[in-house]
Amino acid sequence: MADPNAKRLFWFLFAGTRGGMNRISIMELLIQQPYNINQLAEIIKIDYKAIQHHIRVLEKNNLITKSGEKYGVLYFISNYFEVNIEAFKEVKSQMMKAKKS
Repeated sequence: MADPNAKRLFWFLFAGTRGGMNRISIMELLIQQPYNINQLAEIIKIDYKAIQHHIRVLEKNNLITKSGEKYGVLYFISNYFEVNIEAFKEVKSQMMKAKKS
């Protein structure tokens, strides 16, 4: 069942912080397939350390999970995020509308 507080969390993580658009990009990629930090850094074209920071924030807030060890770690969307994906899409859509204005 969807969490009624998910939308509030998504507004904070994606709209309320400077790295929100990078976090959206990370989540969009992870929805499609699992990636490691290096792959994400190459695709999004931002620093490895920045991706590491965003991954920590997303993991801490239970939006992603990991599998593997050291350099072989792959990141996946979490069950929590999957259940609340509609709230994510809604927040992202509203952010894009506001950006165009």
